[in-house]
Amino acid sequence: MSGKPQYDESAVLNAAIGVFWGHGYANASISELTEATGLSRSSLYQRFGDKDGLFNECLRLYTDRVLRRMNSIQSDSAKVRVEALLREFLPGSAGTDQRKGCLLSRSLTEQADLTAAGKMTMSEGIRQQRQIVLNILLEGQQTGEISRDVDAELLAWYYFGILQSVVNLPSAGASRQTLSQLIDISMSAWPKDEVIPSDSDGTT
Repeated sequence: MSGKPQYDESAVLNAAIGVFWGHGYANASISELTEATGLSRSSLYQRFGDKDGLFNECLRLYTDRVLRRMNSIQSDSAKVRVEALLREFLPGSAGTDQRKGCLLSRSLTEQADLTAAGKMTMSEGIRQQRQIVLNILLEGQQTGEISRDVDAELLAWYYFGILQSVVNLPSAGASRQTLSQLIDISMSAWPKDEVIPSDSDGTT
């Protein structure tokens, strides 16, 4: 057992995520982190190096969870999948605590306080989230559901922006109903020139 941590690392990271989520990176003190995680200062520094090391591991864990949740939404239709992905993160959905918003988005507002490593971890997490949306759209173009003339990159930014609104606006007072209607409006911007399969008699 020598050299192995004598604590539940998953529980430690979950507790630390709660601190960073609630206070932000800059305002999260070592004292608050040790109190929440149950680690001594020496154990925290030995395992994570410093606050930045702990923060980066928390961001990576948070990102992995969000990506798994996003990837769990499946459908043969790109449009159905994008809309279902957006609704997955509505307030009140299982596993969603939107009183806090998105940890990556919060970190984005604290860029001036982050180290280079922290900025890189945050930026990569955001890039990976948007990439999932982009991949759905590109698959839609490959199947003919979305015209290849559509700017998939631009559309991915648009729906990623809607996703960020769904996740973060509850902390500003937006209700589930309001955000659901926002999704309805956003889906009306879906490209209209998608391929419509023909009926067996040759009509459309």
